[in-house]
Amino acid sequence: MTSTQSSTKARGPRTWLVACAACAVVGGVIGGVIANAINSPSSSPSSGSPGSVTGTAQSTSSQSSSSCAVTPVADKVLPSVVMISAKGATSAGTGSGEVINSNGDILTNNHVIAPAVNGGSLTVSFTNGKTAPAKLVGRDPLTDVAVIRVTDTAGLTPIAIGSSSALVVGQPVVVLGAPLGLSSTVTSGIVSALDRTIQVPGEDSQAALLINAIQTDAAINPGNSGGALVNCDGQFVGIPSAGASVPTSSGESSGGSIGLGFAIPESLAIPLANEIISTGKVSHAYIGLQATPVAANAATVSGTAEGLLVNGIDPSGPAQAAGLAVGDLITSIDGQPAVSTDQIAELMLTKSPGDKVSVDYTRNGASRSASITLASMP
Repeated sequence: MTSTQSSTKARGPRTWLVACAACAVVGGVIGGVIANAINSPSSSPSSGSPGSVTGTAQSTSSQSSSSCAVTPVADKVLPSVVMISAKGATSAGTGSGEVINSNGDILTNNHVIAPAVNGGSLTVSFTNGKTAPAKLVGRDPLTDVAVIRVTDTAGLTPIAIGSSSALVVGQPVVVLGAPLGLSSTVTSGIVSALDRTIQVPGEDSQAALLINAIQTDAAINPGNSGGALVNCDGQFVGIPSAGASVPTSSGESSGGSIGLGFAIPESLAIPLANEIISTGKVSHAYIGLQATPVAANAATVSGTAEGLLVNGIDPSGPAQAAGLAVGDLITSIDGQPAVSTDQIAELMLTKSPGDKVSVDYTRNGASRSASITLASMP
């Protein structure tokens, strides 16, 4: 989106921009892709509900060629991709979205529609020149996903749903959206990496997490947010949501795509969309603790292990019930070495209340283990 908001100074070699032309907000500086992306297994789509969207397996042909035949992909997908204008009392801008069913539901990023949340307005522009007002169905700021709806459903073309779990590194993909308000824009590239966990600016100084994100070199610019990342069969496999930017000597973002873009995978986005359509919101799991990373060099100096030091705990929460306490050092979570607090956030966004999470930790030099039964987020 083209924004009235000012950008935040970079604090590291790269910044993630939420790719929304009205937001154009630089923030949540991670400092580098490899050092700050946590590899994790992909989420699996949940079973559908009435009015829900389900994925289909991607064809082998999409994985075998070195590049897409972009023109037929664009012809097939563009009628399903829209430009979203969001207006509020203090900010406004544009982003992208895609029609996901014949009921008029449109999937996008939360940061695209955020300006209109408190008494604002949403307008959708289609590739045929038609415009229509839209209303918010529901949103999830923590995963940066939202669904809006148009009431005039005549002539809608829902996007075909693919399978992000079938993607492989090096596979060609296409991005469709409205960067800088330029509707029906198409770019192409490859899947550069998979299973990135990227922290991006969220609402009220709270970060959002792109979990198991798809990394691509297809250009993702401000305004592409909420659009469609598709395979060579024109099947939706992700929501383009953020891009990296190299800061200038003054510390400001240089802006524009540098070939490092990130998309929320279909395997996460579609189940979240289905839940929003069914209930108007997303329910997340709750572990009930706060922690601070203990880096390897600090662990060496202090003579302790590397991990996550528990510095806060909910006295009525799941972690407390499992026996954890302030001062414990968590060394592994769910079978993975504990290295970042993003792992805790990721558990709460990908697990369900009632799921069990195994935790290894040390207390006063003694090793212990616990099984934490996650609760519903308060």
